[in-house]
Amino acid sequence: MAGPLAGVTVLDFTRVLAGPWCTLALADLGAEVIKIENPKGGDDTRRFDVREELAGESAYFVFANRNKKSLALNIAAPEGQAVARRIAARADVLVENFRPGVMARLGLDFESLREANPGLVYCSISGYGHASPLREVAGYDPVAQAEGGMMAITGEADGGPLRTGISYADIFSGYNALQGILAALYHRERTGEGQSIDIALLDGAVASLANQAQVTLITGRDTGRYGNDHPFLEPFGLAETADGPLYLVIGNDRQWERFCRDVIGRPDLVDHPHFRDNAARLANRERNRALLAEIFAADTRAGWMAKFRAAGVPAGAVRSISEALAAPEVRARGMVQAVDHPRAGRFEAVASPVHLSATPTAAPVAAPTLGQHTDEVLAAFGYDAEEIARFRTDGVAA
Repeated sequence: MAGPLAGVTVLDFTRVLAGPWCTLALADLGAEVIKIENPKGGDDTRRFDVREELAGESAYFVFANRNKKSLALNIAAPEGQAVARRIAARADVLVENFRPGVMARLGLDFESLREANPGLVYCSISGYGHASPLREVAGYDPVAQAEGGMMAITGEADGGPLRTGISYADIFSGYNALQGILAALYHRERTGEGQSIDIALLDGAVASLANQAQVTLITGRDTGRYGNDHPFLEPFGLAETADGPLYLVIGNDRQWERFCRDVIGRPDLVDHPHFRDNAARLANRERNRALLAEIFAADTRAGWMAKFRAAGVPAGAVRSISEALAAPEVRARGMVQAVDHPRAGRFEAVASPVHLSATPTAAPVAAPTLGQHTDEVLAAFGYDAEEIARFRTDGVAA
């Protein structure tokens, strides 16, 4: 069955992560994503985390660019710009993450392209947005995390600010771009009108502060860092078992009672004055943690997780990445699938997390080699073999 965006053509001028994360989702949903890459090296991430296990291909690039086509096109050359404009005239969506002003200098900005294609949905992703006093400043995920407040609330209470282990400002911005594009396509479906979308990494970082931002706006005070603890709930956090940590979440007194009776076998703690309700447990957090540490050390992680599951009390084993990818519940959802790459051969890759009943997402296809689809794409947009050969000779395409 075709995906929900089958028939939608996306012209992708993005590099690194925020933009490619957006176009990755569009490709997973069935859109034809044509990734425009510089013939001299392509996306910068082709040189990130190069692996012998992938025959010299980049693990970073292959994860963010599955299900896409690569057109190696020199858009600095006038003929390359003309090719891009021809494709844009028939495209449904264009996504770019250059600094503001770059696409205008190339004649590939929204205002220039909408004349030939008034239904075009044009999404720009940048560090600070096109309507910003810092519009000319390049954007990077760690900077957005720092300036957007994310680092200030990440880390241990007695430690310094920390960057998250994954580039979440980029990823949130990619999802924000996806949301804007889908909304714009829905608007176009009703009106025929395209529009431009302006996404900033800093906006995504600020929006992701969620309730923490609201508390600060109401009180005028900054929230602190809590590490693995919770400011309002106890017990909540890491517990060391005999062979590794797990994370427990006791969200209310009913769960506390089941935890005491059915998980740790200590019904005497249910009504203990130090632990009988959440307020008492918070006031006696250190005493509570010391008691639980002794209890959890008596069994393995798997043993405790079996008791948590049976009791219906929320907890999870703290897994390594390899453990998470191998977990039966992850495999059962089809989240890891094999792909065949023209150079690296067969390897496993993460698939889309979206499951649709009538219009399923695309099975993962390995990320393309640089210029793998150049001839195919140019031919589809009306260029004959002689013209394509000349483009290659002249350095316009590769």
